[in-house]
Amino acid sequence: MKFDTSTLMMLFFVLFFIISMWKIYAFLPNKALADDDTTKESEDELMRLMLKVIKENKGELDLEQLFAKMTQEESFDAQHFWRFNLNRLKHLLNKHYLKNPHAKNLQDIYTQQI
Repeated sequence: MKFDTSTLMMLFFVLFFIISMWKIYAFLPNKALADDDTTKESEDELMRLMLKVIKENKGELDLEQLFAKMTQEESFDAQHFWRFNLNRLKHLLNKHYLKNPHAKNLQDIYTQQI
């Protein structure tokens, strides 16, 4: 049985392509990581913590103060939220502003909670 060169090349290409895809799939993470703070539950937890800190301080905070108070809060899990930073806080605030269009700043969020 004789194969011409192009048939052999195509056969080896397909074979190595399948092997490559299998190797890539083997190294992809299949389960959620323990410290994954991008899940819906983690985001809700951060949102609750943010609203709690705003309520405790009567909305009289700026962004840096809010970030500092959130990270100092006893219910803040620094191991789980090790990637939490000021940009992530801005993202949470923007998400809250989109859900509640009448809230424009931290004081509005506080008056909404009362």
